[in-house]
Amino acid sequence: MLRKIAAVFTILATVSTLVSAAVTFDTPNKTTIQQEISALELSIPAAPAPEKASGKVDKEWTIMVFINAKNNLEKYGMLDMNEMEMVGSTDKVNVVTELGRINGYDSSDGNWISSRRYLVKKDANMSKIVSPIVQELGKVDMGDYNHLIDFVNWAKTNYPAKKYMLIVWNHGSGWDKGGRQRIEKGISYDDETGNHITTPQLGMALKAMGKIDVYGSDACLMQMPEVIYEIKDNVTYVVGSEETEPGDGYTYNTFLAPVVAKPTMGAEELGKVTVNAYADHYNGQDHTQSLVKVAAMPQFLTLMNGFAEAMMAAGDKAVVKTAISNAQSYAVSDNHDIAHFAQLMAASTKDANVKAKAEAVNSYIKNTLVVVNRQYNYNDSYGIAGYMPGYYYNSDYNSIAWAAASKWDEFIGWYLKKDQE
Repeated sequence: MLRKIAAVFTILATVSTLVSAAVTFDTPNKTTIQQEISALELSIPAAPAPEKASGKVDKEWTIMVFINAKNNLEKYGMLDMNEMEMVGSTDKVNVVTELGRINGYDSSDGNWISSRRYLVKKDANMSKIVSPIVQELGKVDMGDYNHLIDFVNWAKTNYPAKKYMLIVWNHGSGWDKGGRQRIEKGISYDDETGNHITTPQLGMALKAMGKIDVYGSDACLMQMPEVIYEIKDNVTYVVGSEETEPGDGYTYNTFLAPVVAKPTMGAEELGKVTVNAYADHYNGQDHTQSLVKVAAMPQFLTLMNGFAEAMMAAGDKAVVKTAISNAQSYAVSDNHDIAHFAQLMAASTKDANVKAKAEAVNSYIKNTLVVVNRQYNYNDSYGIAGYMPGYYYNSDYNSIAWAAASKWDEFIGWYLKKDQE
């Protein structure tokens, strides 16, 4: 059983086994609302040959899904494309994808091995992609952030809309480094090339492609300030998971159906629809998913800096380490829910300033930064996780934008440093 967690993790084998054993995948036939979707009277355009748009923009949304299935998630990429076809594009909503496949994991639908771009068309066949191929790309590197930029620029040029959502579909691992190369781990692992998009590269990609209204990581472990701060200047809302995702990730039919039924919805409402569709589908199965308002990040940074400074000034490392140890953690054990950590600090510290700063962080996350938070069996997950190592500080953390802007790296270095005799 697989989760969307990078295969190159150098996590202890016992942890990996526990994570894998906790997952139960759904059967491919997720069609519980198919009759309702089929009943919608949707105007579905034929897929045109790409051409530069001019004049009035009539589309409300273009939803762009970068499906890097060039790894052991290939069969779920095929399933998700077929889920999208249960709804398809309309006269108000473009659903545009790039789907890359690799040899050796899935032989369905002719076992073609390349990357293709589609304007997704409504279709009831769950075993075959029927949408016309708009571009046949051959073999490309979907682990290259420049190729992600190319996909989005192509989609915006040929399928313009008033608002844009980008979903990057693949394995994810938050910010941290490890594995075969000294590069920041991130998202979109291409097993054919051995490349992936690092967290700083994701930021560069978002900057190059222009404003995105909603960004979603259909991938594991990405809902962290370490990731969000990297892309904050070019996105309005961010959807993601603190924990690993089941291999199938988003349930695209239940996510897209409300959007095509109400295409005038704004970015926040679409973000909520994304979170709720995911959580409703996985109800009863362990999961996390949340929506973060990026405009709230500057004040969050200020509050986190004040919190970090207060803890260092108080000097009580034992209280800090105990709170970190007890705070909600995830498949990467150094990731902890920030609100839960702040809640534990507020309850355990004897320093009035630390308590006030912790309560401010906790309240801000729950009432302002995180717009909607859904979880099952993660009762102490409140929507955003942070790096809080228990034993060892990875100096690669210094290369990310969050570390440069915040006091969090200094705070980690402080509580991990042994007191001099």
